[in-house]
Amino acid sequence: MNHSTVRERTDRSGRRGRTPAWAVLVLVCGGQFLVILDVSVVNVALPAMRSDLGIGEAGLQWVVNAYTLAFAGFLLLAGRVSDLFGRERTFLIGLGLFTAASLVGGLAQDPWMLIIARTMQGLGAAVLAPTTLAVLTTFFPEGAERTRAIGTWTAVGAGGGAAGGLVGGLLTDYLSWRWVLLVNVPIGALLLVGAALCLNVRRDGVARRLDVSGSVLATVGVASLAYGIAESASYGWTSGRSLLPIVVGLVVLALFGVVESRIAEPLIPLKLFRIRSVSAANAVLLVTNAATLANWYFLSLYMQNVLHYSPVRTGLCFIPHSISVILGSKLAPRLMSYVDARLIGAAGGLCAVGGMLWQSTFTAQGTFLGTILGPGILTLFGVGLLMTPITTAATSGVTMAEQGVVSGLLNTSSQFGGALGLTILVTVSVDRISARTGAVGNVEEALASGYSLAFLISAALLLAATALIALLPKPVPPGA
Repeated sequence: MNHSTVRERTDRSGRRGRTPAWAVLVLVCGGQFLVILDVSVVNVALPAMRSDLGIGEAGLQWVVNAYTLAFAGFLLLAGRVSDLFGRERTFLIGLGLFTAASLVGGLAQDPWMLIIARTMQGLGAAVLAPTTLAVLTTFFPEGAERTRAIGTWTAVGAGGGAAGGLVGGLLTDYLSWRWVLLVNVPIGALLLVGAALCLNVRRDGVARRLDVSGSVLATVGVASLAYGIAESASYGWTSGRSLLPIVVGLVVLALFGVVESRIAEPLIPLKLFRIRSVSAANAVLLVTNAATLANWYFLSLYMQNVLHYSPVRTGLCFIPHSISVILGSKLAPRLMSYVDARLIGAAGGLCAVGGMLWQSTFTAQGTFLGTILGPGILTLFGVGLLMTPITTAATSGVTMAEQGVVSGLLNTSSQFGGALGLTILVTVSVDRISARTGAVGNVEEALASGYSLAFLISAALLLAATALIALLPKPVPPGA
């Protein structure tokens, strides 16, 4: 795809316009980068926030959870809204809300102001995340052109996740924790101007009625389930503080399924789950993210708690990982022109499994070159190869009118997979650390042993995700 060209396109509603392909790609990838970056960038700044604003431990947890819950809870609704009322218009709204909330959070003088700002950031991210992919999949036609665009989108998103620790460490150490949020403002403003100039923000046709009952049930159910999973990390799976919201979430989502099957214009058409590519790809993404999103978390802990690296040095050590995942994401579309996408995804999954098994062998005497660099590059290169064909498969065979809700489903699967995986891995890691501390009497050895077990379980989960790729349908050749 030559992104330097200017293309004239006519969409299904009869619009015509000359929009540079590269400009659309820059806009959607910029929005995706901000959303993914903000999932992790705040973590490094939490101690500075606590000391500056006097936030207690419970409040500090909500600085993270407020964003996560709002993000997860509104993804499905936001994806459908973009389908009904215009993706470009929804993109602007989500980006504007995210940018304004970042400004408020960066200027917050009290804990409650910061938590409210983080909640609004999460809501803006929920509107923005599925819309970026929906704009991309409706602008670029299905086939090799869309696959290459998705490869770039995947690479930028993965780069945002990898850059979070480094960006957060640099801004907190050399400026202030406030810049962890304020840095979004100039970037968001530039993207808003670009979107207003390049995207067609007129409403596409006549908007259909929004499924209010389904929207309420989906939002309450997903948010309750996400809250229960988040609480289980601190209180355990059997605690009422985690078990009750999980049960409520599952019951509400079951009721949501019943309601959706009986109305004419549902929030999520249940027929989408009968599309093999959609259901299988969401299953693969859920398990993949359960295995891989904790990678940054445990490596950060290992480098800081065992090897005693500073936050900035830890972030710098992730640069090769970021380059590796970008290379994998950009290579996948080229390979997909010649090889079955399922084989590429499986090869990427097995590559990442090998990297995680290698990573699980580290000890308290590890070094950057001997312990972190090789396994990290292998793991993240495999993840890059895996994610592009899976995302492409999930958005193929779906009508233009349903691209937003499919994108919302993908993001929801990714969020829940990551949250569930992190909770499980933290639990088993803490149990191993407690047992080993008493046995060996060496804190660093015990910590390394717990983190090692987390990578071993991650490898098993990723192997299961790789096996699920077999459920995907055979890709249809272009022009078939």
